[in-house]
Amino acid sequence: MSKKIHFTDVTLRDGQQSLLATRVRTEDLLPAAEKLDKAGFWSLEVWGGATFDVCLRYLKEDPWERLRKIKEVAPNTPLEMLLRGQNLVGYRHYPDDVVEEFVKKAADNGIDVFRIFDALNDVRNMEVAISVAKECGKTVKGVLAYTISPVHTVDYYVGVAKQLKDLGVDIISIKDQAGILTPKKSYELVSRLKEEIKLPVHIHAQSTAALAEMAYLKGAEAGAEIIDTDVSTWSWLTAHPACETMVYSLREFGYEIDIDLKIIEEVADYLKEVRKKYKKYDTAQKWPDAQVLIHQIPGGMMSNFIAQLKENDALDKLDEVKEEVARVREDLGYPPLVTPTSQIVGTQALLNVLQGERYKVVTKEVKDYVKGLYGRPPAPIKPQIIEKIIGDEEIIQVRPADLLEPELDKCTKEAYEAGAKSPEDVLSYCLFPQVAKEFFEWREAYERGEALPPQVEEISEEEECPTKAPIEFNITLHGEQYHVQIAGVGNPIEEGKPYFIRIDGKLEEALVVPIREIEVGENYESLPEAGAVVGKRPKAVDVGDVSSPMPGKVVSVKVSPGDIVKKGDVLLVVEAMKMENEIHAPIDGEVVEVYVKEGDKINPDECLVKIMPD
Repeated sequence: MSKKIHFTDVTLRDGQQSLLATRVRTEDLLPAAEKLDKAGFWSLEVWGGATFDVCLRYLKEDPWERLRKIKEVAPNTPLEMLLRGQNLVGYRHYPDDVVEEFVKKAADNGIDVFRIFDALNDVRNMEVAISVAKECGKTVKGVLAYTISPVHTVDYYVGVAKQLKDLGVDIISIKDQAGILTPKKSYELVSRLKEEIKLPVHIHAQSTAALAEMAYLKGAEAGAEIIDTDVSTWSWLTAHPACETMVYSLREFGYEIDIDLKIIEEVADYLKEVRKKYKKYDTAQKWPDAQVLIHQIPGGMMSNFIAQLKENDALDKLDEVKEEVARVREDLGYPPLVTPTSQIVGTQALLNVLQGERYKVVTKEVKDYVKGLYGRPPAPIKPQIIEKIIGDEEIIQVRPADLLEPELDKCTKEAYEAGAKSPEDVLSYCLFPQVAKEFFEWREAYERGEALPPQVEEISEEEECPTKAPIEFNITLHGEQYHVQIAGVGNPIEEGKPYFIRIDGKLEEALVVPIREIEVGENYESLPEAGAVVGKRPKAVDVGDVSSPMPGKVVSVKVSPGDIVKKGDVLLVVEAMKMENEIHAPIDGEVVEVYVKEGDKINPDECLVKIMPD
C-alpha cells in the first residue's frame, strides 16, 4: 500500500520573501492563490513572517485586508501563517493580552493553520499562542527551529517536541530556515519523532545549500507526512524545492500525492511573468551557498552585513564578520540564527568588528538576551560574557512575558488617536506603532485623493539601459533603502516651482533648487525651501561628542539641552538592522546640544549630542 505525502505551498509568503524581498503586491498574488486553491495542497502559507511589516511599511497595504482577499479567492484550502511565538510577527516580546487578541483576529480573518516557533526553542514563549489557536479550533504546528551546534542533537529536538506535544500541538514541524538539514540528520530526526512523539511530522527547508530535496526524500522515507514547496518559477536557491520536482520524484517512489501538476504549470507560467515585474527586488544569487553549512548566516542577514560594511568603508572585513558571528553565537549559548536572534547575534558581531574590540559597544537587545528577557538560551552563556555585558545584574528565570504589563487597552486608545479604524488596525499599531501611524496617515491622504498608491514599474529584459531618465527608482543612503517615484510632474520642471515625489509611498512636495556641492555630514531630513540653508551636523571630534557606531534611524531621544547626565546614561535609541541600540553618555556632564530628533537618519561620524564635561 502506498504512503501518502501532503504538500504545503509556501510560494506566496516565504517564497517571495526569500527571493523578492517580500515586495510582491496583493493584486499580483491573488490570481495565483485562486488557482493554487484548486491544486490539491494540504495548506497554503500566505501570511506571517515579514509580510505583515512589509505590507505596512513599504507596500502601503493593510495586511489584514490581504488575508481577507486571499481567503475570498481561496476558500477551499486551509490558509497557514508563520507566527514567531510571543514575538508574533514583530521583533520583541508582546504581552499576553496582545498575543491572545492577535491570534484570535488572525483566526477570524482566515488563518486555519498556525505554524508557531520561538527563536530559542523556548517552549514557554510559544504556550500562549498555541493555547489560543487551539481554543479557536485551529490546527497548530509546533516548530523545532533547526540549527547545528554541540548542544543541538537529535535528543535535544526530541525533548523540545515532547514539550510541544504536552501543549497540545497537532503536528511537529522541523523548520530549517538556513537550509542546513542534511539527509542523514533528516532521516534520524524524523525517525525518532515518529517513534517517540507519535504525531504527524512536517518538514520546512530552504534550498540555500542545495540539500533540501535530499532532506525531504529521506524525511519522507522516515515517515514525514508534509513537506513545503514553491511553484518552480519562484523556487530553489534561498527559497525552497520546486513543487513539480518533488511530486515527480516522490511519485516514482510510490508515494500517493494529490497535486494537480497541470494547475501548477499554469501558476508557474503566470508567476514567471510576475517575477519579471519585481526584478529590481530579485535578490537571489544564481548558485547554491555551500558556505552556509559553516557560518549558518541567512541570506537576508548577509545582505544587511554588506550594506552596513559598505557604509563604513569596511567591506574588506566581511570574512571577519562571518567568523565573528560564529564566536558571538558560541558566547551566547548557540541560538539558532532566525528572527530575532539572527539580528541580535549579527548586529553584535558587526559592532565587535567595526569597533576593533569585542563587546566594547553592546546593543540593548544583547543585554536583554543575556538577562533572559528573550528566553532560555539553548546552552549556558559564557560566564565571562555575562560579566562583561551585564555585570552583577540579575538574570531572570521566569517566562519573559510574565514581566510584561498588559498593553492592549493603552494601545487601543493611542491607535484610534493615530488613525486606526478597526480592531485589526489597533493590533497593527500595537506591533509597529510608528510604521502603522505612517500607514494610517497615508491611507487618510489617499482616501482624500491627496496621495498616490505605491507602484512597481516593470522592467523588461530588453530595457536594461533605459534611454530616458527613470521616474521610479531605489536609492540607498547610510544603509537604508528608499523607494522614490516622481509624481505629478509639470512640463517642464522649473526652478522654484513645486512638484511631487513619493518616498516609500508617502507623497512629499519638492522644490527645484540650484545644484551645489554637498558637504559630508549634511542632514537631508526634509526638502529645502527655495533659498533655505540646509542644516548639517558637526563631526564627532571631542570627548563629549556622542555618535552612533553604525548608520541607523533615531527611535527616541532621552535628553534635552540643560540636562545633567552621568557616564553610561542612555541618551538615544537608534534602530539599525532591525535592532534597537542604546547610545550612552561617554562622560559626566551637561547636555549642551541635541542635533537629532525622532525619525532622523544618522551616520557614524556625526555628533548627535554634545556634552560639556563637569
